[in-house]
Amino acid sequence: MFDAAFLVRRQAPGLLLSGACYAGGLFVGLAVSAFLLVQAGVPADALVDEFLVATFLTSDGLSQTLTAALPLVLVGLASAVAMRVRFWNIGIEGQLWLGAVAATGVALGGIGPEPLRLPLMLVLGAVFGAAWIALPLWLKLKWGVNEVISTLLLGSIAFLVVQHLLFGVWRDPATNFPVTAAFPEASRFTATGWGQLHYGFLLVGAVTAALWYLLDYTRLGFYADAVGHNIKTARAAGLPVGATIAGLVLLSGALSGLAGVTIIAGTEHRLSQVVGNGYLFSAIVVAYLARAKPVWVLVVALALGAVFTAGNVLKVFYSISEGMIVLVQGTVLISILMAQFFSTYALSRPS
Repeated sequence: MFDAAFLVRRQAPGLLLSGACYAGGLFVGLAVSAFLLVQAGVPADALVDEFLVATFLTSDGLSQTLTAALPLVLVGLASAVAMRVRFWNIGIEGQLWLGAVAATGVALGGIGPEPLRLPLMLVLGAVFGAAWIALPLWLKLKWGVNEVISTLLLGSIAFLVVQHLLFGVWRDPATNFPVTAAFPEASRFTATGWGQLHYGFLLVGAVTAALWYLLDYTRLGFYADAVGHNIKTARAAGLPVGATIAGLVLLSGALSGLAGVTIIAGTEHRLSQVVGNGYLFSAIVVAYLARAKPVWVLVVALALGAVFTAGNVLKVFYSISEGMIVLVQGTVLISILMAQFFSTYALSRPS
């Protein structure tokens, strides 16, 4: 007869155990992903070339990886700061769309003097992104409405707003396609001259550094950790629970809106129906793999940017579908989630 056993949550897993489980989950996820890609028709000896050499060890590949990583850093940070206070922002794409819409209005309307036009686009993009998450935030704090549902629904509404504009007043008159006209030079990030990389990387780096300092070395970061671990205890201790949640959630929306501006002003130079596609899942993957730590968000976003760069090559040369690339991301995430179970819980038998 089997003895009774119980799962007991570890109080402090320890750095060695956590690191070993994380590394083990990552290795298994990559191994399974490699197997799936080989079965889909990618030669095994091409995997290293496409995912390492062509993305980090060549000049063109590295520039593409860095460019792809810029919006991933911002949406990853958006998910991470909301995650710190246990607010599940599933409307990141909607906030990204609204930020892009606000910036597009400035670019197409020629609002403001040219030297200030791009800064105005960035500010309004952040404001509109924060405004789009304000309603779910208020519903959560006022009546406890599940933010997963409210943010997700508002994301769909945001996409419908974009379609209304692209099939209506913002349709490009030159081509009659549902895209806007190309932005003027004053509404674009200046190119660095290295591939498609633009000087928006300075903005992304500054935002990451500011959030790292804010969440790790200020009182707000302490409040966020306290609220995220136990909101009842934080409230009983007299901490500003409502203000902490509101501040970080609005910051999450602002970062998502800023990501939308970075995409359209940095690489696309116009608004289209595909600008924000796929960033919700990527944001969750980046934030979770980075443990909601800003510095690690930067690292994970670079890795995911390499996956995107390699995925584009695989789609062209090996006819790999977009769904397969998403499956690779999901496989790695699920593998790490499963591995972390062993660092979170221990098997205990009664004496």
